Amino acid sequence: MNYKLLNNILGWTVWAIASAVYLLTMEPTSSFWDCGEFIATAYNLEVGHPPGAPLFMLIGRFFTMFTSAENAALAINTLSALSSSFTILFLFWSITAIVKKLALKSGELTQAKIIAIMGSALVGSLAYMFSDSFWFSAVEGEVYAMSSLFTAVVFWAILKWDAVSGESHSTRWMVLIAYLMGLSIGVHLLNLLAIPAMVFLFYFKTKELNFKNFFIAGFYSVLILGVVQFGIIPGTYKIGSIFELLFVNSFGLPFHSGLLFYVIVLIALVSYALYYTQKKGKVLLNTILLCFSVILIGYSTYAVIMTRSAANPPMDENNPENVFSLISYLNREQYGSAPFLTGQFFNTPLDASEPYKAGKPVYYQNKQTGKYEITNKGEKNEPNYDSKTSGFMPRMWSSQGHHVEAYKQWSNYKGKNVKASNGETIKIPTFGENLAFLFNYQWGHLYWRYFMWNFVGRQNDIQSQGEFINGSWLSGIDAIDSARLGDQSLITTLAKNNHGRNVYFFLPLILGIIGLIYQFIKDPKDWLMLGLLFFFTGMAINFYTNPPPLQPRERDYAYVGSFYVFAIWIAVGVYALYEIMSKKMPQVISAVAVTVVSLLAAPVLMGTQNWDDHDRSNRYTARDFAKNYLNSCAPNAILFTNGDNDTFPLWYVQEVEGYRTDVRVVNLSLLNTDWYIEQMRRKAWISDGIPQLLPEYKIRQGTNDYLPIFDRGIAGHVDVKEAIEFVMDDSPKSKVGLSSGKQVDFFPTKNFSLKVDKQKVIANGTVSADRADRVLDKLDWTIEKNYIMKNDLIILDILAANNWERPIYFAITTGNEAYIGLTPYFQLEGLAYRLVPYKAQSYDGQTGEVNAEIMYDNLVNKFVWGGMEKGNIYMDENNRRMCMNFRNNFARLAEEYHRLGKPEKAKEVLDHCVKVMPEQVVEYNYFMIAIAESYYKLKDYKKGNEIVKSLINQYDEELRFFNSLKGDKRRSVQTEMDRSKYILQQLIIMSSERYKESGLATEMADKFQQINESISTQSPF
Repeated sequence: MNYKLLNNILGWTVWAIASAVYLLTMEPTSSFWDCGEFIATAYNLEVGHPPGAPLFMLIGRFFTMFTSAENAALAINTLSALSSSFTILFLFWSITAIVKKLALKSGELTQAKIIAIMGSALVGSLAYMFSDSFWFSAVEGEVYAMSSLFTAVVFWAILKWDAVSGESHSTRWMVLIAYLMGLSIGVHLLNLLAIPAMVFLFYFKTKELNFKNFFIAGFYSVLILGVVQFGIIPGTYKIGSIFELLFVNSFGLPFHSGLLFYVIVLIALVSYALYYTQKKGKVLLNTILLCFSVILIGYSTYAVIMTRSAANPPMDENNPENVFSLISYLNREQYGSAPFLTGQFFNTPLDASEPYKAGKPVYYQNKQTGKYEITNKGEKNEPNYDSKTSGFMPRMWSSQGHHVEAYKQWSNYKGKNVKASNGETIKIPTFGENLAFLFNYQWGHLYWRYFMWNFVGRQNDIQSQGEFINGSWLSGIDAIDSARLGDQSLITTLAKNNHGRNVYFFLPLILGIIGLIYQFIKDPKDWLMLGLLFFFTGMAINFYTNPPPLQPRERDYAYVGSFYVFAIWIAVGVYALYEIMSKKMPQVISAVAVTVVSLLAAPVLMGTQNWDDHDRSNRYTARDFAKNYLNSCAPNAILFTNGDNDTFPLWYVQEVEGYRTDVRVVNLSLLNTDWYIEQMRRKAWISDGIPQLLPEYKIRQGTNDYLPIFDRGIAGHVDVKEAIEFVMDDSPKSKVGLSSGKQVDFFPTKNFSLKVDKQKVIANGTVSADRADRVLDKLDWTIEKNYIMKNDLIILDILAANNWERPIYFAITTGNEAYIGLTPYFQLEGLAYRLVPYKAQSYDGQTGEVNAEIMYDNLVNKFVWGGMEKGNIYMDENNRRMCMNFRNNFARLAEEYHRLGKPEKAKEVLDHCVKVMPEQVVEYNYFMIAIAESYYKLKDYKKGNEIVKSLINQYDEELRFFNSLKGDKRRSVQTEMDRSKYILQQLIIMSSERYKESGLATEMADKFQQINESISTQSPF
């Protein structure tokens, strides 16, 4: 049997299977979260969020060159699918290399052994192919699929080096590995986490495995990882910045001259060093220099970031067009940092004697003077925490209120009293409580829960913040699951039918544990290598990044490197079973039987369970919802958004598909940065820049990031233009001193007004003729806080400069704080509120006046529904959550038509709502109560009853399950129980009392009695 030929044939067969699966199930357009941004950056070679992905951009651009703009997302998703299938290919070959090495320990390869090796590789690679987290990234346009490919190729190359080490040409594999590492930096830094495993393999090739050598190898691995991640990556440009500052500020030369000189010198020095070491026969030094050189060559893709940023594309995050802003970009300074081994706790006060310290200088490229200027010179603006109440291993460090509460819950916080430097006694978390948070949340909730999803099973697709009813792991073994998660025979029909409910009965996990133990016994050195890769690509990520609780989304995609290793152990487990069974039956039969049974127990089971919640084919929701946001706006509008999912998809449809580029999307989270404000001032596509009065120097980073409000007792409301002019004034009267001694701008009032040009707002269509008599002379409002952040300042500046020229909208998902008190003048027109020059008349108690005519045109005629209306696509929790806003808008519009005496319109709206978001695609929830009541008001009792009965059954089942719980589980769902009871009561009252004509009075009375009896007979203990 030709081992090499079979290895190649089966490897490419697995690749073909993986390619087919991923291409069949991938999303045909952009997805939510970062995908829209990545697709746009690739299509137009723009600059995305830090630290960027230039190699992904370049390869993605190549893929999109052969498609139309409408199919660009499909091309990028295809890139992810093929990256993932090639990952599976290299995983297969890596497994055969590892298992073959194990097989040779017991003698020469036989036919049975070859079958067992190939069978184990098939099981391991296909199990990983169908694993939950890896499949998720394989079918969308994100960087994680390509990052996984680099990890797979690097690991395969490590094994190839291991196979030929000692031979004359083995060094070339090391150089290839270094080059791949350098390239991978241009995709994602996760690939660097393979370095420790690689170092251990290299070191123990010639060393005995003992504790001394283990710690020596550990030291070298961490050192090399640190040199690459903290030395080569930022350090290369850091040294360049010294030359740049010298050449520009001291020598008066043009921008970038110092950096260019540095690059030339660096190339010359490295080239000479390579020549010298080669000539002198210094092999080790020459190899190190070669590896350093190819890392830099691979890493040089970041020149694309600077080059494209200098062209000022519409998307130019952080504006890294010079070496100083590029360093900030690479270091992800925009996101701040968490303490690692030492630092502050969540309640550590600032140092009493010096509360603030000077931070790193922030350089601004002043194109007028041709110099780099320090914008924070002499300023002390970085918190200086009290050292006495800081500590070691500060896992609980974020002072945000919701984080603090979660810290206490996860760690069972009691604290210990420590006296601060100011003499005040502070109760800080103990070392044990910090460890409890590490083990319970950062490792337990944010790693091991995801691990169990992939190899044991998953409860549902609903994000969990720690509650046991959502997002937990699930085995499919009733006794185990019921003990952990409540009686599974009593869960709701909705929970049973959740697409994300996948069970593997521990089978993949058991195979992996068998493999782990077997390899530890047979080959402890290789086991250690895999163990390190498993740890560094899993738990070590959270140990280093120190994430706070209440993450905005599930993060399982970040740990797929760790799951990759476990898939190898699954394969080793298959071979271990072969060795056991071969002693009890003929070896060939044993190899075939173990392979077939293992294929059924792991990949086949995982594939059948996971297909329905990983099949995104025919789903266009992210793209269509983005179009709906833009279509909610009048032409040439300014639309304020806030989060990832009301921004990135909009960027995609504008930047790639060229859709509604007249609307200027302004993200309020980014509006706190000077580079983003500068970009918003520039024209993008056919949209003019935002109107502003503030000069550039008033919005530089470190200037007016935060403006206090000191009420000077001004009567009435101050015109917003006068308020902005007050901030623009540089005289002492417009300044106030802070405790740090710094003089800053401030606002003398919380009360603002905006003048209205009545003729203009009627002439330009801001106000329709039927509302002309409601137009006010000015809008008066109050900001209910004692400070104004930079993004609030820019909103006020836009209002002052706009003078009602361009329509201004706020996305309904931005939240009340973003509205800065303007809600009395909001008009709901779709997925956005329009600022209007009259008092809003809201008849349902919600934000904004419903403009029925515009809302109807948007919801019924213009909005598109992403394939939901066909009734056969999978909607994950994020998509389903977005639909709540749509259903609420439909309900509000129907209610408005009912108020206006237009029942036909109301019914049309309700019917359209049910049609485009059918229950089988987006399950009904409490947002449908208003829809049902509107049907009742229209005397369409049949349709109203259908909704009410569905909701009654759903919440009745939910309440019965909650009532079956005991002890802590029962107490933990008390809020959900109360909600279910309240909803049931409202449904029963509505259908049996307010609308007795529904015909449900008797049925609902019986149901109410049953519910009360059920509650009263169940003990919570």
